[in-house]
Amino acid sequence: MEQESKVKLAQPKKIRGITKTDILQFLLRGRAFIALILVLVVFTSLSPQFLSTGNIVIMSKHVAINALLAIGMTFIILTGGIDLSVGSIVGLTAMIAGGLINEGIMLPQLGIIVYPHTWMIIVISLVVGTLMGTISGVIITRFSVAPFIATLGMMYVARGFAGLRNNGYTFANIIGRPDYGNTGFEILGAGNFLGINYSIWIMAAFALVAYIVTSRLPFGRHVYAIGGNERAAELSGVRINRTKVIVYSISGFCSAMVGLIIASQLVAAHPATGETFEMNAIAAVVLGGTSLAGGRGSIGGTLIGAFVIGVLGDGLVMLGVSSFWQNVIKGAVIMLAVIIDQVQARMQERIALQKQQEMK
Repeated sequence: MEQESKVKLAQPKKIRGITKTDILQFLLRGRAFIALILVLVVFTSLSPQFLSTGNIVIMSKHVAINALLAIGMTFIILTGGIDLSVGSIVGLTAMIAGGLINEGIMLPQLGIIVYPHTWMIIVISLVVGTLMGTISGVIITRFSVAPFIATLGMMYVARGFAGLRNNGYTFANIIGRPDYGNTGFEILGAGNFLGINYSIWIMAAFALVAYIVTSRLPFGRHVYAIGGNERAAELSGVRINRTKVIVYSISGFCSAMVGLIIASQLVAAHPATGETFEMNAIAAVVLGGTSLAGGRGSIGGTLIGAFVIGVLGDGLVMLGVSSFWQNVIKGAVIMLAVIIDQVQARMQERIALQKQQEMK
């Protein structure tokens, strides 16, 4: 009998019909949910008031902000990209909204100042945020600039414009004036429907739309295809550049909405708003099971990841942990999430290779 030239992979041990590989895969795929349960158990045991009604409301608002950014980031990471500008766009759109409410739009030629209606202010801010994301997408696709570099540059540009909007000062008390017809902006962040804050409803709406897009529409399949194998997707007729520009526009839109919500909640706009928010968004996406290499992930996983990051942050604050240690812990969580992502990717490659060997 001839000796086989190919080495067969060792078969994993089975436990009552279930292999150890199956168990490990299950744990890796459900890591965000497992982490959420562990975080809740730990903080509840350390602080009995952690799951009080008031604290749950506060945490939900924080989770909503992180989840909105993470939803936009999910689209980008699914294509194999990254967006470091989301936090700066948050600050820029907050400053734009604050300036429009307090100062209006000056028309020197006519000698008048126009104060847009609150809804128009929201639309203008969303358009600006979307435009910033679109510019990043165009730079990446038309000039073949790496997403990391393009969005890093946009991060500085957006943060610079945020500072220039009011020379680095805060727009305070942005509640508008009844005679100008621009009141009611604070309702966006403080208003409730059926006892639930508007920001949570907005998060739910964005998540639902994102889920439908990624799982039911051709555009979602194109996003996954680009992240899985860009060359193959191009040969299949997927319009690579257009899809990438759209996903960065989506991220800019989500960032602008977060800027509006934060400015509304604080009734003030500061140019430093949103600093380091991009790190929380990336952590939530990766922790939720989306691969940094692209092509694998889900909106549901991202939402769970956003809950983990939000609960972790608020829990550390309640326990009185210093901000320095909070940064250390969050950084460790990000690194751990990336390591787990790499372990999962290698395991899937090994399983795929094993199946190929079995077929031969």
